[in-house]
Amino acid sequence: MSRWFSTLRTSDVRTCVACAVFLCAPTAWGQNELTVDFENDLQPIFTRFGCTSGPCHGKARGQGGFQLSLLGFDTKYDYDAIAKEGRSRRIFPAAPERSLLLTKPTGRVPHGGGKRLEPDGPEYQAILQWIREGMHPQIEDAPRLVKITVVPDSAILENEQTQQLTLTAHFSDQSTRDVTRLAAFQSNESPIASVSDSGLVTAGMITGTAAIMTRFMGQFAVCDVTVPRPEAVSADVYMALPRKNFIDEFVWQKLQRLNITPSESCADHTFLRRATTDICGRMPRPDEVGAFLADTAADKREQLVDRLLLEPDFADHWANKWVDLLRPNPYRVGIKAVLNYDYWIRQRFHQRMPWDQFARDLITAKGSTFRNGGVTLFRDRRSPDEVAVLVSQLFVGVRLECAKCHHHPFEKWGQDDFYSFAAWFAKVGRKGTGVSPPISGSEEYVFAGTRGSVKHPSTGEEMKPKALFGEAVMPEDENDPRNVLAQWMTSPDNPLFAQVMANRVWGDLMGRGLVEPVDDFRATNPATNQPLVEALGVHFRDSDFSLTELVRVIANSHVYQLSSLPNERNIADTRNYSRHYRHRLRAEVLLDAFADISGVPQSFDAMPPGTKAKQIWTHRTKSLFLDTFGRPDPNQDPPCERTTDSTVVQSLHLMNSEKMHTDVLNDTGNAAKLAESDKDPQELAMSLYQLVYGRNPTEEETRLVDELLKAENANRRHIVEDLMWAMLNTPEFVLQN
Repeated sequence: MSRWFSTLRTSDVRTCVACAVFLCAPTAWGQNELTVDFENDLQPIFTRFGCTSGPCHGKARGQGGFQLSLLGFDTKYDYDAIAKEGRSRRIFPAAPERSLLLTKPTGRVPHGGGKRLEPDGPEYQAILQWIREGMHPQIEDAPRLVKITVVPDSAILENEQTQQLTLTAHFSDQSTRDVTRLAAFQSNESPIASVSDSGLVTAGMITGTAAIMTRFMGQFAVCDVTVPRPEAVSADVYMALPRKNFIDEFVWQKLQRLNITPSESCADHTFLRRATTDICGRMPRPDEVGAFLADTAADKREQLVDRLLLEPDFADHWANKWVDLLRPNPYRVGIKAVLNYDYWIRQRFHQRMPWDQFARDLITAKGSTFRNGGVTLFRDRRSPDEVAVLVSQLFVGVRLECAKCHHHPFEKWGQDDFYSFAAWFAKVGRKGTGVSPPISGSEEYVFAGTRGSVKHPSTGEEMKPKALFGEAVMPEDENDPRNVLAQWMTSPDNPLFAQVMANRVWGDLMGRGLVEPVDDFRATNPATNQPLVEALGVHFRDSDFSLTELVRVIANSHVYQLSSLPNERNIADTRNYSRHYRHRLRAEVLLDAFADISGVPQSFDAMPPGTKAKQIWTHRTKSLFLDTFGRPDPNQDPPCERTTDSTVVQSLHLMNSEKMHTDVLNDTGNAAKLAESDKDPQELAMSLYQLVYGRNPTEEETRLVDELLKAENANRRHIVEDLMWAMLNTPEFVLQN
């Protein structure tokens, strides 16, 4: 025994002595009445003081040889890491005060994370007591955390006013505990309202709303803070505002709380261009401009919306948005499969298929990739976890990808939720030749198989299909779990399905989603106007999930028809729709607009003559213009991320593009035709401005054209070409006002 003992290292001796103490004197630190529970009392300490954060021991490989689960979401793992790992070197039961778990965070020995605990603080004492009691992983029958609540859950604060938040934990035995000291706080809009580590909210000088996230042991609660403008506005001002449908009422209510007044209604020509580009993805034609501006009917805007919704361009424009989100790389999946997928999507938009049926058909698709384009989804996403990420994000607005590896840091979803959801796709069967980039040209069949499972990566447990919330019962005679998932997802009882699509369409039409990003619905990312999101979802559901009706109700609202010019009370507002938010037109809309203005059709590889940019089936079709104006990178997987910012490169392209210059100067183009016509300068100015800007010229603009054309030695064609070129290089062409 003595020879064995002499070979031990110091850490081994410590462990050996600790075991001896435990065996010989259990009552010294293994009391009958345990008071400290590892999960309830210690995990919150490690999380609150940053031990389990990404920059510290919570990162992928830990820190300094010591790894904990990210944000303390895996209690068993963390207990083992602290109490057992490294031959229990972090705990010294014989002298608890000398444990590394206490000496490092108090700064008594060097610690890369610095000093975290005070020896006389309650957190230090809790850890010390836990070691003295025997480092038990869990107190038997200890209550478990059920939920947390924050008080207040909403507040209206004046500039620089403060509000202390109090967080209460509710446990399974009906007990409660004030956990404010151990909670994490974060603001989603710090310039509007910031929050300290102790939960003290301070209102900034910017008007708006902020969500203060509170987190404790994987549970979340949110306090909504409103910071209005200091100058009050009479209620009569808001009562007098137009209310064309329910949208206006919800927006006016929010603006009234903020003491913000909306801009005036936009001009007729602005509405015409806005509605036409938003609804159909094209510019208004000169004949439409003249007729609409001359129309004196009180409901001409509503009539315009109705007419635009019936056009084939409406279906192509909105289908183009969704092929962005769904289309795979043809060099990976196969050219014919992607072409069929594109046709499958566009066909359903042209059929005005209800959105719930579209989602069901896609999620339950089976058959040949050469005959049913919808199954291309499962040719591209070949594992259950890949399909789960796409489906949950696009159709339910839940970003599950974080929960694949660890508990979601800002939501309730954990690995159990992720792999249970992925299990819905475990039995998707495939027959034929799989993907073989860069060709992948063969046919493949997708069907409901009889085998397949998804296992939890940590426990190895075979996961059963489970809905993210609510109930989705699997009948014994159902051979395809996807049918049950599709039924649950599109059920009227699932509000997120309708809300996420309504929010996506709202974002497209209004320049910004009520929830932003548009497919990231969670308690810690609340909508800027939650009642409006819910109302839009209900309207979408009650209209049998009709995209046409959803676009109609938004476009007919007074809010959609506001001017983009701010007033002195809403100039800083970028969240509450007190004015229309300018944004750059989509790349395909701009290119199609240029083709219509120049009068020279564009040609695209692998597409028939007369094809519009919004009808292209793959981003691998060459177009320097589309690349410059932010269409997705075809080398991305999936190729769906667009660049929405305006850039210097875009301005340089408009000024210097050889292709654009050639088209403007084309002998068969519109500039040549206008120059060769017998129109006088005033008529020519009218035609040119209606063609490029969708409006009539002002007196000053008409006078300029007149002076240029009547100047000595003026070349009529050169002047018209130069005017068109100059107008195409202005913000009025590129931006939607």
